[in-house]
Amino acid sequence: MTFWDILNTLARGAGYTVLVTLASISAGLAVGLSLAVFSTLRWKAVRLFLAAYTYVFRGIPVLVLLFILFFGLPGIGIRISPFVSMVATLGLVSGAYLAEVFRGAMAAVDGDEILAAEASGFNRGEIFLYIILPQMFRMSTPGMINEFTSVLKYTPFAYTVGIPEIMKEAMSLAALTLRGLEIYLAVGILYFLIYKLLVMLFLTLEKKFRIPGLAPE
Repeated sequence: MTFWDILNTLARGAGYTVLVTLASISAGLAVGLSLAVFSTLRWKAVRLFLAAYTYVFRGIPVLVLLFILFFGLPGIGIRISPFVSMVATLGLVSGAYLAEVFRGAMAAVDGDEILAAEASGFNRGEIFLYIILPQMFRMSTPGMINEFTSVLKYTPFAYTVGIPEIMKEAMSLAALTLRGLEIYLAVGILYFLIYKLLVMLFLTLEKKFRIPGLAPE
């Protein structure tokens, strides 16, 4: 078996890795953006909930949370599929970090622009959609890319719940061929390629939300 054959064999698990990564990123974005929006409310109960959420989910190791969802919940009669368990785990953890990224970016939006929009007759939804959201995404791009990279690096844990992603394929192949160095080198190459594709995707999205007339930093 050549090194190219090893890459081709491992590539079968790359589809699962990409699927888990994109689904987890989507879940993390939804959770993080929702928490950031709720943080604009002045209710004490909401602030306490958000503080507790970020404290807890930034403190629990990903693997522990995954085992709680997949192996622990069946003990009380709740069964979740491996894919949903993995996506929910990474979505909840990633959302806790992204919420802080988004909150910081929203706070950096110039208040004069919001006042000008209000004076022009924009309602709160339009102000958020057309004034805050585009600038927030632009300013939070570095933080998002950093967090999405972390999500990708956590996806190998998916093998622990039976998802046949790259790492599970690599472990099976290494056990059969005893060529661990070449196999895990190939794993590193595949993860790097996936990482580069994700960065290119999100930089493209950043250009879409870039503020007209301002050059990228």
